[in-house]
Amino acid sequence: MTFAWHRLRTTLIASLVWGLLLSLVFQSSTLSVLVRTVAIGLVALAVFGLFERWPRRLPRGLARWVLQVLGVAVSVPLTVSAYYLATSETSVLPFQEGGTRLIGFTLLIVTGMLFAPWIAMSALLRQRDESVRSQAQAFERERGKLERAAVDARLRFLQAQIQPHFLFNTLANVRELTASGSTQAPVVLDCLITYLRAAVPRLEESAITLDRELELVRAYLELMQMRMPDRLQFSIAAELEGASVFCPPMTILTLVENAVRHGIDPSEEGGCISVDVHTHQDMCHIMVSDSGVGFARTVGGLGTGLTTLRERLQLAFGSEARLELREGKPHGVVAELAFPTRRHLP
Repeated sequence: MTFAWHRLRTTLIASLVWGLLLSLVFQSSTLSVLVRTVAIGLVALAVFGLFERWPRRLPRGLARWVLQVLGVAVSVPLTVSAYYLATSETSVLPFQEGGTRLIGFTLLIVTGMLFAPWIAMSALLRQRDESVRSQAQAFERERGKLERAAVDARLRFLQAQIQPHFLFNTLANVRELTASGSTQAPVVLDCLITYLRAAVPRLEESAITLDRELELVRAYLELMQMRMPDRLQFSIAAELEGASVFCPPMTILTLVENAVRHGIDPSEEGGCISVDVHTHQDMCHIMVSDSGVGFARTVGGLGTGLTTLRERLQLAFGSEARLELREGKPHGVVAELAFPTRRHLP
């Protein structure tokens, strides 16, 4: 960390510029001056890194950055003095001799103590900015994870609300057949068991492909058709382009169940349910229509299933998804749903 490349590069550049400027007034060769300034810079860098980690605990009221800047400032005269002592034949400092060596000695110390602390301060500021930026990015990543987890938890909660709603309705139908002594009751129950074995594991998933969703829809409608063979007909048409498109589990099934419960069941004549699914220009369009009783004769509204479905679509697709209901011709209800053809869900 002390001699990381970005620190070493900055130190070398600053030391070389400093040395080139001093060489304009020094009588020594440019190379000699550059050797001195680079040596002073490297020692200052080592001191900066030393006090970055040591001591581990500082006295109360003493900030580590203050210790680092002071250490860099003090390292300059000590390094200059050590260099001049090492290169002096008499082992005395220049201020004891005077002359041009004293001028060079003084210039190195004064300019070094002016520039080195400022360079250290700029390094500390950049380090702080990088730390703040890194923390901000980490916070954004963590917040994104928490948001996705919250959305996933909410979706699972809403799916948990739908599961008993669907199961209780279907079991109530089986109970009616059993109570009336219908011979169809065991057949319907077997069909229900087969359907649930395939459907229940998928209900725990956060997303399902449209083709698998349509398999559940067909199984459900076949189950309902066995319960009321003379009153329910259905058709399913799908044109899916490209790779699999995902949607929240039971998206289409909720619309179909709603049509059966509020459209076909209340009608003495029964009716037909049509499911049409197609993708076009990065959008998936779903239309579920029934020829049931329609809005006018629906008792107690269209149920909580649609309300829950709207919220699940909002969580999965935001404002890009839309669900609309309208009167069918000559009667019944048409539900139209559109959402983006994403290859995965959050």
